[in-house]
Amino acid sequence: MAVDLQALVEPAATAALEVVDLDPARFEISILGCDDDRIAALNGAFRGKAAPTNVLSWPAFDLAPAIPGASPKSPPMRDGMSRLALGDVAIALQTTSIEAKNCAIPLKNHVIHLILHGCLHLLGFDHETEADAYLMEGLEVEALDKLGIDNPYR
Repeated sequence: MAVDLQALVEPAATAALEVVDLDPARFEISILGCDDDRIAALNGAFRGKAAPTNVLSWPAFDLAPAIPGASPKSPPMRDGMSRLALGDVAIALQTTSIEAKNCAIPLKNHVIHLILHGCLHLLGFDHETEADAYLMEGLEVEALDKLGIDNPYR
């Protein structure tokens, strides 16, 4: 089963920005769709884990809060018409496809969820602590609901 990644990127990234009250027209995010070999190489190079994973992100800014469960800092705002680059997200389509099949969920929905997840990482959200995960997953569920996608954590 194939998925049109290009068609899913903008709605997912827009949902991530809007769920935290940011105007998508003011920002840009780069998304790379890749295979398991490429993401394993990236994972090894940047995280020291030379194995495939579903999504990786490289934020342009450190927006992480100092206190677990707190909201991240806002990205810097630019004056004028230029868009602020928030960072890069890579999604492994092979791993994502296997996960979707194993969880019996539509591949399209899982891809949207992972893009949204990666974009929230660019905005300083993470799931390192229970409090952080609660905040991030709540935003994901809210954004996915607006896109007509069921709660993936249920």
